[in-house]
Amino acid sequence: MSIPARLLFLAIVVTNVAALPPNNTITLSGSAPPTVTISTSVPSPTAPLGATLPSQAALPPTQAWCPSQIFCAGALLQTLNIAQPFGDSKTIVDKPTSGTANKTLADFNVIAANGLAAITEGSVVQFLQNDFKGEGLELEALSLPNFKPSPPFLNNVTNPLLKAWTQTVHGFWTQLIRGTNSSTLCTGGECESTLIPLNHTFVVPGGRFREQYYWDSYFIIEGLLKSELFDIANLTLQNFMDELENFGFIPNGGRIYYLNRSQPPLFIHMLFNYVTASKDTSILARALPLAEVELQWWLDKRSFNITSPYTNLTHTVAHYSVDINSAPRPESYLADYQTVHGAGAGDVVPNFTDDEAAAVYAELASGAETGWDYSSRWVKDHTLGNNTFNLPMLRTLNVRNTTPVDLNSILYNARISIAELYDIGASSTGHGHNAKADAAAAPSNASTRAAFHRTVAATLKTAILDLFWDPAKLAFYDFNRTSNARNDDIYTAATFYPFWNGIIPEEVLTSADKAFGAFAGVNMVLHKYNGTMPVSFFPTGLQWDFPNSWPPHIYIILQALNALPHNVTSHALPQPLAYQTTFDLVPPGQLGIEESQLPQQTVEGGTAFPVGTDVNSIGTTTVVNGGNATKHEGWAATLQREMSNRYITSAFCNWHATGGSLPNLLPRLPDSQLNITAATNLTGIMFEKFSVLDVDAAGVGGEYTVQAGFGWTNGVVLWVAGEFGKILNTPACPTLVATGTGIV
Repeated sequence: MSIPARLLFLAIVVTNVAALPPNNTITLSGSAPPTVTISTSVPSPTAPLGATLPSQAALPPTQAWCPSQIFCAGALLQTLNIAQPFGDSKTIVDKPTSGTANKTLADFNVIAANGLAAITEGSVVQFLQNDFKGEGLELEALSLPNFKPSPPFLNNVTNPLLKAWTQTVHGFWTQLIRGTNSSTLCTGGECESTLIPLNHTFVVPGGRFREQYYWDSYFIIEGLLKSELFDIANLTLQNFMDELENFGFIPNGGRIYYLNRSQPPLFIHMLFNYVTASKDTSILARALPLAEVELQWWLDKRSFNITSPYTNLTHTVAHYSVDINSAPRPESYLADYQTVHGAGAGDVVPNFTDDEAAAVYAELASGAETGWDYSSRWVKDHTLGNNTFNLPMLRTLNVRNTTPVDLNSILYNARISIAELYDIGASSTGHGHNAKADAAAAPSNASTRAAFHRTVAATLKTAILDLFWDPAKLAFYDFNRTSNARNDDIYTAATFYPFWNGIIPEEVLTSADKAFGAFAGVNMVLHKYNGTMPVSFFPTGLQWDFPNSWPPHIYIILQALNALPHNVTSHALPQPLAYQTTFDLVPPGQLGIEESQLPQQTVEGGTAFPVGTDVNSIGTTTVVNGGNATKHEGWAATLQREMSNRYITSAFCNWHATGGSLPNLLPRLPDSQLNITAATNLTGIMFEKFSVLDVDAAGVGGEYTVQAGFGWTNGVVLWVAGEFGKILNTPACPTLVATGTGIV
């Protein structure tokens, strides 16, 4: 019985989780740093060491925003990537040099003395071993002195098994806490590194993501607040404020190669949630002026005016656009290079001009700025290629001409939240424990600034409802400047962002039927698939598409449901007629595809259920792994119960399928099953994404193998446990069986 391709992701990722020790080696008291072994990669190219490197395309332009001759676009970085010494390009640019930049460049010039075409794989391996240190060594594990082994929110989890497991997940903070290791920093020119040193403690996502990231941190902070690690949430925000002071914006992540782009602008959301939970208003003295910097950057650098074809009104809206990038991203150099120049035999590549190649590179960087890198949502033609080879699709990226509904919804709520923070700062003056700090948090023009931001928010709300909302299909869609119309043939999880951010169309506010219609796709997924909500219904092989489900989206959907008023959510969940399925409850055209075009849920052996089957329905009250219905439960509460249970099921079953166990509550799976997931030496993994087809399988696709850790997964688990703990049931995890197509 061979291990299917999907399981190879689990086998490969083991090298990425070496930093995660067994649970019993973690000191949960927080009194000492955890025992974290940072495993560094050894060069191992697939070609023979004596082989010369494949021929190279001409070098891209030098990038003014990234001037390093070692870690930015140039002969050295391109050559190392062409050699493919590691499975991930990010490994190269996360390795500090072991000597000065001049020595490193001189040593490279030695191996390139006879021309780049004469360089051998062996000389690249030797160069890497001699001139570079291990990736990630600039950071160090830290202790959590304020860690509480049993924070109060655990009392909300009534299921004994899930309470113990949630406490275990809470303990994972001790494995992901990091700080800058000053003793290994490249100072004084003795070496060169891509790390942006941070002054304060932070949580890393995990795996290849070994530094602080922007939008990941929102969901991490949601978990930290449940864990009452207010100090770490504060320090995370302080790091972002340092970056706003130093760079004028918050970069994608904590490396110099991220300085050309940001990510979904959730700083003000984080700040608002932190102040609300901690009651710490003293942070506002520093934070509010820098929040203004953040908003101004998005207005100056990422906004434009557009005239609506629906109302003829002109609006100022934002998009993701990294125009300053005209070369492969350093951390994904080989993938970007192959997108433009081809991936070998069988890959038919357009003959791009220099300007066209630069435009593709700008699109790739812009896609990374979205946080959804990559998705059918961003391309001109999602039918190109297939789910195992999607470079043809990526060559049609159209991110900069796509006006994203989620980005503009986030910016709307940022305006609303900063206005409320000005009000909070003003109302706290003289009432807090530090009157001087309280006074500083309430500038003299606080009321004026609050009114200004509310006015801007109201204007942006009008734009969002005009450009993105389809009142017939009852969904929000991106607006495409290329077609001058909504992308209403691509239904994605972005449709829920406006609801989460407080934008609820009038149709939804005044009609229970239409309110349900806006969320009917969620109901359909819960009945037709084993897992949670996919990003889209297109199985492109891109990681922000089917079958992947991401923790941030589950959080956002649950919050979106919570934002609906009671008068439109109190009636029972609608049921299809006897000859119908839950697809028939979805407003016509909303999904952009017919029921027969939906990807199908499979059973053991890989057999697909018949089209038009609600495979997970249990009567009319719940779904498999959806928890137990309660009396007089409204439809929104039903979807929240089912979705929260499904999310916990996915995270829990993946963890159990990779060696997780709980003393006296949950035995470890036998090695005969753990062999299937290559997990005999593991003790439970929290993955970054999940499969909607298998609750015990991680997500697939993308430029890198599925990652473990994982910051936002843990954060959303803790948030869900804190909010919905009383209605969570023991997950029913399927038995692991290796098939030709995956785990069932």
